[in-house]
Amino acid sequence: MKSLRLRPQTHQVLKSPSWLCMALESRAAFEWGSFLAAWPLLKKAPRGDGHPVLVLPGLVAGDRSTFPIRRTLSRLGYVPYKWEQGLNFGPRDHVIKGLVDKVRQMQDEHSQKISIVGWSLGGAMANALALRMPERIRSVITLGSPHTGHPKGTNAWRVFEMVSGFRHDDPRLMDLVAGKPSVPTTSIMSKTDGVVNWRMSLAPDHHLAENIEVSATHMGMGANAAVLWAMADRLAQKEGEWQPFDRNASPLHALVFRDPHRFRLADLIAP
Repeated sequence: MKSLRLRPQTHQVLKSPSWLCMALESRAAFEWGSFLAAWPLLKKAPRGDGHPVLVLPGLVAGDRSTFPIRRTLSRLGYVPYKWEQGLNFGPRDHVIKGLVDKVRQMQDEHSQKISIVGWSLGGAMANALALRMPERIRSVITLGSPHTGHPKGTNAWRVFEMVSGFRHDDPRLMDLVAGKPSVPTTSIMSKTDGVVNWRMSLAPDHHLAENIEVSATHMGMGANAAVLWAMADRLAQKEGEWQPFDRNASPLHALVFRDPHRFRLADLIAP
């Protein structure tokens, strides 16, 4: 029997995640706590060529929050870079300039393109950089990041307005991420995300973009073993030879990594 597929809803006005999804964010404590337990498994994750990777944190988060990501990258032989701009208060002018300078410095130092891993708001900023500097960026991986949808489709828009100086409907924000992917882009997302409506995290329909659904919370995504494994798998591909993620590589892959367009029980609590 064919699986039921959900129709893309990128043009709908999307509501923020439900109170139940917000309550389920309490699972993040277990994800963070299980990071060390999963370490022996993560050491066996796919390895690549060791190219440099810039890691961007989410809203009102800093480099401490991305330690599990950077630790995993380092253990797999990559050269991870912090964003080094304190807490992420949004795409202010000096922040964007700092990121552009950072990308240039990393590529010049290593004489090769870099990849970017961005969590939540950091992923949206990573996409913005890739749209403007594709000649310097090899790939982008986002974790629970908004790619499209209504600005109020998150439970963090009030906080964003308060700390960033932008209104949620500022056209400049839409301009930052407007456009089709210009580099291979992977969106890792969860239907039970309690902060960002999961439909906002769907990457655009494009031959260079893909979506990988995992069971995770928004706040624990950067320490979730399945997320970190998928990140490693995507980064391990040779430059210029990108292929979509193979969910059928093993029965375990099929169980852990899902196609978000296929209906499952999580859709009942994340309509």
